Amino acid sequence: MTNAADNVVVDIRKLWTVFKNTDGEQVVHRNLDLHIERGEVLSLVGGSGTGKTVLLRQILGLQKPTKGVVEVLGQAPGELSAAGAANVGMLFQHGALFSAFSVLENIAFPLRELKLLPDDLIRHAALVKLQMVGLEPQHANKSPSDLSGGMIKRVALARALIMDPPLLLLDEPTAGLDPEASDSFCDLLRGLHRELGLTVVMVTHDLDTLFDLSTRIAVLADQQVIVSGTAREVIAYPHPFIHEYFLGGRGQRALEALHDKPAPRPEAARAEER
Repeated sequence: MTNAADNVVVDIRKLWTVFKNTDGEQVVHRNLDLHIERGEVLSLVGGSGTGKTVLLRQILGLQKPTKGVVEVLGQAPGELSAAGAANVGMLFQHGALFSAFSVLENIAFPLRELKLLPDDLIRHAALVKLQMVGLEPQHANKSPSDLSGGMIKRVALARALIMDPPLLLLDEPTAGLDPEASDSFCDLLRGLHRELGLTVVMVTHDLDTLFDLSTRIAVLADQQVIVSGTAREVIAYPHPFIHEYFLGGRGQRALEALHDKPAPRPEAARAEER
């Protein structure tokens, strides 16, 4: 029998994040709890200053909490070995590609840094990931400056997936994209989530992306996760931020689109078609 704890990919318990500034101390998170299970697409939403991206950085191991526990696959992110760090891929908001590197060199960079594989194998792996995100090999030698915004996102996603991580972190994945490119990128993310069995943690302000991809939404307010659940469960929670964020004009339009969509089929039904 599988232990329920084995299904938890990210476990955050009694987390405190406190920043010191000229006015004293700013408490961003206070006794925050969040548990993310295998296979979820969990979206973090909240107002400015609620620490959404800070949480991503703590899961990634780039920032330590002031107090409390953050565990990724049973380990503190800061204690992961180089091989263990490969369990987490990160797509930064603006791609964060190296301008002096070609597309293929950007994708291959994390794998090359390990110094464990020959160059031809690294190049092959990078080409596979390039095509996995919907780009042709002809783009491999281009510079990031030659790419559209949507292509930059795809190259950055390929780099985030080069180590085949089970956990993928997304910071505003559709920011800066026009509606058509945003829809296309969401389709790509949905397909990769299903095909690769990824667990995804996403920060987004875009309500269409939020409703399109999330299997669960966690709302940050009052220095904690005040509610988590499906979109409909979260919207039903009585809180001023939720009312303003989800039930304003933009929220209503996104909700109408959500209601118009057919309910997703169970994974077992999709598996029978494959």
